[in-house]
Amino acid sequence: MDVVIVGAGTFGASLAWTLARAGHGVTLVDQFEPGDERASSGGESRLIRCSHGAEADYTRSARRARALWRELEAESGAELMVECGTAWFAEREDGWEAESERALAEQGIPSQRLEPGEAARLFPSLGVDDLAFVLLEPEAGVLRAQRAVHTLAAQAAQHGARFVRGRALPDGDTALLADGARVAGDGGRPAAAGASLPAGARLEGDAVVWACGAWLGPLFDGLVPLRVTCQELLFFDGGPAWRTPGVPGWVDYDRAMYGTGDLDGLGVKAALDEEGPPLEPEADLPPASATEPRVRAYLADRFPALARAPLREGRCCRYELSPDSRFVADRHPEHERTWLLGAGSGHGFKHGPAVAEQMAAALLDGAPLPAPYALGARAPARSLRTAGSG
Repeated sequence: MDVVIVGAGTFGASLAWTLARAGHGVTLVDQFEPGDERASSGGESRLIRCSHGAEADYTRSARRARALWRELEAESGAELMVECGTAWFAEREDGWEAESERALAEQGIPSQRLEPGEAARLFPSLGVDDLAFVLLEPEAGVLRAQRAVHTLAAQAAQHGARFVRGRALPDGDTALLADGARVAGDGGRPAAAGASLPAGARLEGDAVVWACGAWLGPLFDGLVPLRVTCQELLFFDGGPAWRTPGVPGWVDYDRAMYGTGDLDGLGVKAALDEEGPPLEPEADLPPASATEPRVRAYLADRFPALARAPLREGRCCRYELSPDSRFVADRHPEHERTWLLGAGSGHGFKHGPAVAEQMAAALLDGAPLPAPYALGARAPARSLRTAGSG
């Protein structure tokens, strides 16, 4: 099978790797380089965790993705996942964390319920007065996101995929290049000196998969209800004591806060995960300036040693949010060979290889995709990302 994939984020690059290493023809198209910071799969790090409340399918998907990320590491030699654990701060006995604990146990995924005082050993400082318990996923951790997308694309190329850098528009069952495009051949080597495709060239395959993140909604207006928002990430100088892998990732679901220790010298990451203001896909990312007071107030409460930590850097990223925070993966209702894949909704990155495996099975064997991924109306639902409020 020959497949055109538009979008080289975690879903598109994962699908390119999955199909190419199985021996299928792949053309991967993106207007940027894989892992570009303007895309929702950009940035240095993402949490990888299996806890998804009572959602067994997403729990299973995250666990399968973890195994596939490890396969990618073994194949490429790249260090992509830091298994430092993820701690969930439970403020009540019957909340998201307890539901997650049950779902993890049913699937044999390790977790530990820690008393608040016992959990204090995980961090250089930890405020626990409001906590009922802490759920620790010891085999969770952090993915080096940008490096992971680069590696997916590079390994797809090693298996014969070609990369086309250009902007594509849907044209029935083809992808129409809206501008001249630079082309790389098999194995990522230039097809020829200065090789390019002209504006208006059509890319055609047995299937065309649109996995173009924040651009998916505007390109298929009315089919994919997405809101694109601007989210702030803050990085604080916590000093050597806060370096990962010694410090786990963490999530406070009920307070919509999450973060990591200092990974690769970037600083301690802390972010408010309430939905930010609208941001058009074409708009430049603005400076991060709005959430620092709330994040600092939270840090003073939860991690007192970071209360006065200098802000090393603030930056923004994009979310593309479906109403229920579930992914989209389905065939276009009017075009037999066109498929839509996306709506990562702020938590999709880690799932990339597992979602790609499901999509590949649908393309190659006609396997059904999960019903919640289908196109159509979505009712608002509790968030599957790290935010139970907002």
